Amino acid sequence: QVQLVESGGGLVQAGGSLRLSCASSGRTFSRHAMGWFRQVPGKEREFVAAISTSGLTYYADSLEGRFTISRDNVKKTVSLQMNSLKPEDTAVYYCAGGYLRSSKESLTTSRGYDYWGQGTQVTVSS
Repeated sequence: QVQLVESGGGLVQAGGSLRLSCASSGRTFSRHAMGWFRQVPGKEREFVAAISTSGLTYYADSLEGRFTISRDNVKKTVSLQMNSLKPEDTAVYYCAGGYLRSSKESLTTSRGYDYWGQGTQVTVSS
């Protein structure tokens, strides 16, 4: 059972930056597509960003280029650099992994992932 542990969340003012990290316990990390999702109370979990095993990246259109996802297969981590944060970015952010997932359709929906982290809270004050 692969475990994911997110870190880096916190409180930041609007316009600021945060970097989220997700560490995987899996031995075959390089074969797993990774994604970030977020959720606010009362709403469905929404896609934020994903990175395939080959390094292709996908982002939610609403982000307007403010976030960047990256992965380090040696350290078995995936990161999300968040810049120009807005109050509407406030949410619990979840890291997710999917074994050998490759299509954009699977990487941009929660159904495409096999396991999830516990989440980390990001709060952006106005």
